[in-house]
Amino acid sequence: MIKFNLYKEGGLKVHFVKNDQELPSEIKEYLEKKKFAYKFKESLYLPSFEEESEIFMGLGDDELDLEDVRNLFFELGNILRDNQEHEVEIKMPELSICNKKTIMAAYEGLRQGEYEFTKKTDVKEKKADFEITVNYSAFRGPEAKLREGLNKIENIMDGIFLARDLVNERANVIYPETLANIAKEKLEEAGVKVTVYEEDEIEKIGMKAFLRVAAGATNRPRLIVMEYKNSDTEKVALVGKGLTYDSGGYNIKSPSGMNYMHCDMGGAGTVIGTIYALAKNKAKTNIVGVVAACENMISGQAYKSGDVIDSMKGLTIEVANTDAEGRITLADAVHYATNDLGAEKIIDLATLTGAVTIALGEVYTGAVTNNEDFYNEVLEAGKLAGEKMWAFPYDEDYKKLNRSEVADIKNTSGRQAGSVTAGLFVGEFVKENTPWVHLDIAATAYRDKKVGYLPKNATGIHVKTLNNLLDPTDC
Repeated sequence: MIKFNLYKEGGLKVHFVKNDQELPSEIKEYLEKKKFAYKFKESLYLPSFEEESEIFMGLGDDELDLEDVRNLFFELGNILRDNQEHEVEIKMPELSICNKKTIMAAYEGLRQGEYEFTKKTDVKEKKADFEITVNYSAFRGPEAKLREGLNKIENIMDGIFLARDLVNERANVIYPETLANIAKEKLEEAGVKVTVYEEDEIEKIGMKAFLRVAAGATNRPRLIVMEYKNSDTEKVALVGKGLTYDSGGYNIKSPSGMNYMHCDMGGAGTVIGTIYALAKNKAKTNIVGVVAACENMISGQAYKSGDVIDSMKGLTIEVANTDAEGRITLADAVHYATNDLGAEKIIDLATLTGAVTIALGEVYTGAVTNNEDFYNEVLEAGKLAGEKMWAFPYDEDYKKLNRSEVADIKNTSGRQAGSVTAGLFVGEFVKENTPWVHLDIAATAYRDKKVGYLPKNATGIHVKTLNNLLDPTDC
């Protein structure tokens, strides 16, 4: 638990230092004796039994940005928890970043260290139960504005943690029905209208492609529609892939590949977490979220490789691979969002391809877009969040790879340009001339190892990006 007191002193003192900084000679000599090199995030903890303890933290030689502040305070939070220090006094150095965003980044860094997901029964104390009081002194800016920023980032972090919990939870707990129930419970409390459609209603809507993917599972599908309107601005749709478990279908995955397929609803987690944060912050925006939630399983009712299936748009789809199922569910979802729900812009997020991991690793999210201006808005929001993206080409020659000899389109073109063709497949079902950005988060939503403040496994990627885009923070 993180508590910020503004313009207050007291507690363990943190000294942020650079090599060329003027410091008292005795401190300079002591740091030299300890071989302190002033590198970024380098730290030296000096415990004291009689007075307040102290921490020296290096700032390096370069100008700090918001991502640096997040990482710096994430490291500070770990030091405090490791040493059971509950109260700390912060005097920030002069930065060329606005004060409001700086304090938000500082809070985020400390809060990021709280997250954990475990099913172990012998955990004595959860990280979130460890209280840290931050006395944030000697800082410019009106208190009301800084407090507004702290409240806002607290709600965004709640949204990120909700997304992580949904994605980390196993498929015996999160399946279409329970995902819909959680979304309804959490979001309606925050003022969001949530409508959950069951199978017969989905059939009436006409989502034939989505239902074919869902056909093999005992746990039946749900269509989750989340509407939040607090502005007369253009309606933006957020569509999240909602495969709560993916066996691969008849193109079955390897045993090791199936172990973490509870994470295949990472896009759904991001959409639900984003809307939760926007609603808690009472953002002046107009959003509709769509999740076509199902499992991709094997049974006598399941769809098969070689099938030709119908879609809500009317295009026929050749199923070249049953493990390329997410894009088929998204086909109906994006069509529904842009045609039936009237979205004027659309972003879909999906743990869509293994190919994006080969192309970009776990560092960048891959993107495909039909509108450079809209993509650049998303990209800038991502830069502010410290969430990186890279746009793949939108090219007619790649579209040709999705052509089918027996249907209007096929759901995979094979190994060549797999992330590009998958995104372009989804784009075929977006209403014509609707600005669209596709984000393939297969490598960034669920990581093999922790890096910086991002934990191993679910990251809640792009909850921050979408909040920055749809509810910008002023200075």
